Amino acid sequence: MAHDNDDDGVDRRHVLECMLWAGTGVLWTISGGVPKSFGLLSETEAATAANSFTFLQISDSHVGFDKKANPNALGTLQEAIAKVKALPIKPAFMLHTGDITHLSKSKEFDDAAQVIGSVGLDVHYVPGEHDNLDEVPLKSYLERYGKNTKGTGWYSFDQNGIHFIGLNNVMNLKAGGMGIWGRAAGLARR
Repeated sequence: MAHDNDDDGVDRRHVLECMLWAGTGVLWTISGGVPKSFGLLSETEAATAANSFTFLQISDSHVGFDKKANPNALGTLQEAIAKVKALPIKPAFMLHTGDITHLSKSKEFDDAAQVIGSVGLDVHYVPGEHDNLDEVPLKSYLERYGKNTKGTGWYSFDQNGIHFIGLNNVMNLKAGGMGIWGRAAGLARR
């Protein structure tokens, strides 16, 4: 097994393998200002969340990926969306927190949009580094999801008295490092 830089024994491939059998989503509730997460597998937990404001978070769908860790990433996304559709209570909205695609290709974005759009929820997106592989940074991502965003695609919105901020931390990535925020990443005040 390949290891990550933290030497904690967990690497991206292992996480993807786990997501394959566990599903790729988290149902969040906020009650009294306190967030709590539930897996998509427990109907009991989802029913418990029914009396609270809920939203769903998915991430790392990597549509277009087809290697050993997940030879059918689109199928995995379809399974996750099927679990969302089966929830007894419909969440207020869904967040996709990056890596919608694997290589930022138009077909990958189109396939993901078709599957994610079938959930019937308002969806908010932030890009992952795999959504930022265009020759012109974020071109394909921003064409699809950049309406009403600022700088390199950041934005905010309010829902049920809570202010959400979608930040882009994948600009100017350096090998083995993290992206940047702030003016250099297009996060200037407006």
